[in-house]
Parts: sequence; C-alpha cells; structure tokens
Amino acid sequence: MKRWAYIGLLSCFSCSYFTPEAKPEAVARVNDSYLYKDDLKNLVPKGTTAADSVLIVRNFIDRWAAQKLLIDRAEVNLGDEQKAEFDALIRQYKVDLYTKAYLEQIVKQTVDTVVSEAALQEYYKANKENFRTSGSLVRLRYLRLDKDNPRYETIKSKFFDYRKSDKKFWDTYALQSKGFAFNDSVWVEMNQVYAKLPFINPDNRDQYIVSGKSTQHSDSLETYLVKVRAVIDKNQVAPYEYLKPTLKEVLLNKRKLELIKKFEKEITDDAIKDKDYEVYQ
Repeated sequence: MKRWAYIGLLSCFSCSYFTPEAKPEAVARVNDSYLYKDDLKNLVPKGTTAADSVLIVRNFIDRWAAQKLLIDRAEVNLGDEQKAEFDALIRQYKVDLYTKAYLEQIVKQTVDTVVSEAALQEYYKANKENFRTSGSLVRLRYLRLDKDNPRYETIKSKFFDYRKSDKKFWDTYALQSKGFAFNDSVWVEMNQVYAKLPFINPDNRDQYIVSGKSTQHSDSLETYLVKVRAVIDKNQVAPYEYLKPTLKEVLLNKRKLELIKKFEKEITDDAIKDKDYEVYQ
C-alpha cells in the first residue's frame, strides 16, 4: 500500500474472521480514521470461497480508504463558503428526509383510502375538461390464429357475431389461439394496439382503427380477426372508465395534502399553546 494508508488485513478471511468480538479490532487506518472488524460484518455472502472473500474485503477496504482520503483532501482544498453551502444542504436534506418519512407514516395511519363511485363521478363531471387525451384511445377485441386452423370459418363467424352465450366455445378455442382479447369495454392506448397487432402501424392506422370496423388480416403464418367498437381521437375528453384509476389517485393525493396541511397547523398551534414555539417581535 502507499505510505498514506496503512492496511492491516487479518491473515485469514474464513467465517471466523467475521465473528463479532467484545473489542473491535482495526483493520485499516487513513490518517485519524479507522476501519474496524465490525464494519466488515456481513460483507461477504455465505458460501463465498476464501479467495473471493479476500478479494471482496480488500476491495471494500480500498474503496473506504479512497473515500476517506478524498474527503480529507476536500476539507483542505474546498473554500469555506462552498463547504458552508454543502453543510447547509446536508442539514436541509436530513430535515426533509425525516419529516417526509414521518408525514408518510401519519398519512398511512390516518387517510381513508376508500373513494366512493359517487365521489369519483362528481369529480370527473366537475373537471373532465382538464382530462384530455394525449393520443387516440380504442375499444376493440382481437384474435390471432394459425392460418390453417381447421375451424377458421366457425371461429370467424362467432368472433364477429360475438355473444356471451358462446363462453364455452371460447373457453376452448381462445386458449388454442396465439393471442386474444375479448373485453372490448376497456379503453386502450394505440401503442398497445401496435404491440398486439403488428400489421397496424401509425402510417396505416386510419385504415383499420375506425369505429365499428371489422378486419381479417392474414400474413404467411397467421390470421388476425379484429373488431373495433369505438375510437376517441387525440385531445378529446378522456372517458370516465379510462380515467377512473387516475381520478382515484388525484382524490387520494388531495386528501393527503389536506391532512398534512391540517397536521402542520395543529402541531404548530399545540407548540404555541405549550410555549414550545414563540416568535419574537
């Protein structure tokens, strides 16, 4: 090692090396800072070979030494004004970290996470103009089949004349397909459509993504059946069902912020009452 760091490695890095002792032993020193045996506890995973154990420990010690040397150099070479600025940032970070964790704990214990359907719909009606689509939304169903499926005509007929009474039929044949989605009451974004139906792309989407349009498309291996139920274009008011999860998060965040504001006021009022908080004129 270089003259500025004395590294005192123990002679053996077996499991017994990491056994805690009543009096910690220093294994390395950089100037006035020491690294102790207890600092290396649980560093090496169980089952690690002796050679790998030595390498892991040595690398850790070297990194520790480099950091200590850098901070010592920084203390000497950085200006007082810059160090004071960094120290203020560190103090503020601690304040932010502690208060954030504490408030999250209060919120978790206090906020009612149940949002009623009525509350969601009321908020949507009052604010729906603020929720416009950033891209097109689509409701559709699709089915991917092998091109030579022997029951293709029957499957196609039932797909385009979709009925809930055909559930047993689809329980059999949908699972034999190469991909399907029958829940056409759910709004999806176009990137999901492109991923599931690769023959549709931004250049030809207007050919296929039209409300009420039925499509059967074949390539060399597969046939796609697609039925589009509805389309909402970009910059239109997003439908309630699509927004519902977002609306719930918005309302829950509002509750959290209101609780935090209330809690901060109460804790300040209590401190004033108990004379723990005073403002001097």
